[in-house]
Amino acid sequence: MIDPVKHVALPLTDTTTHHPCANRAWACNWGVPDAAQAASCYSCRLTRRSPEPDDLAALAKLATTGQSKRRLLTDLAALGLPVVPYWVREGGLAFDLLSSKSGHGPVTIGHASGVITINLAESLDDYRESMRIRLDEPYRTMLGHFRHEVGHYYQWQLVEIPGGAMLDRCRELFGDERASYRDAIDRHYREGAPADWAKRHISSYATMHPWEDFAETFAHYQHILATLAIVARGGLVLSAERSPLLASDVVPGESYADRPFAEALDDWRWVAHLLNRANHAMGKGDMYPFTIPAPVAEKLEFVHTVVVASRVEEPLVGAGG
Repeated sequence: MIDPVKHVALPLTDTTTHHPCANRAWACNWGVPDAAQAASCYSCRLTRRSPEPDDLAALAKLATTGQSKRRLLTDLAALGLPVVPYWVREGGLAFDLLSSKSGHGPVTIGHASGVITINLAESLDDYRESMRIRLDEPYRTMLGHFRHEVGHYYQWQLVEIPGGAMLDRCRELFGDERASYRDAIDRHYREGAPADWAKRHISSYATMHPWEDFAETFAHYQHILATLAIVARGGLVLSAERSPLLASDVVPGESYADRPFAEALDDWRWVAHLLNRANHAMGKGDMYPFTIPAPVAEKLEFVHTVVVASRVEEPLVGAGG
């Protein structure tokens, strides 16, 4: 189990004891059960490939990247989504954390058959910001990459493989994922997004292909719920008595698993408005620079349906050993 506030490993039982992860030098603060046949923690073991031991510059970037990966896993566990590692079954979740600055050629961020590849260079603020500007994105973070790519993984695992009515509904909302991805990439980077993309998509990148639309929506689903959970744990309540804009108090929830996602969106609109204004008070731009039109809200509700239907009691499979 993982402490959702501190993002550190908790004992799996009251009697379980732990020792520090072997990657503590790279700022990993998770523990390993003493009885486990492993030196590294669950999160680090999910990393299938990492830089060579003598590539100290790339290894240094594992610290900030690992923090984002641990937060991803904590939030997936809070959602109850099954994390089945690659060593448990073929097509299980794995991470290749590589650097495009190591002299071995470019590293393409993406997902394929359960393996999520992340470019460690994205942990560098100047590199990531230059990419954000070049691609005309309002938001780009390492955690955002993880949440987007795991969206591809869960669409494959929870929607496409089972098929049936869930897949039919997914195609109604996002489009047919069987459309040529190569053609979609070429078209997107040749023509750009449609002029009216914001009426139906959460981002311009989401217009490229149904897979990208789902992954972008899934990432925002995580952004919204994780932030609501944090402010809820902090006791934030938006008081109608103190704000003429509110008809009633807004009380964010730690979980919306047993509630329609529309309720999370109602809370989020006000919380995001407050957090955006707080950012403005610091001379910065919007913390959440996105709008959620009705078609996107419908897509988010679908993602919520998929997640709730897929919840399991022990999400982090194999975490005990």
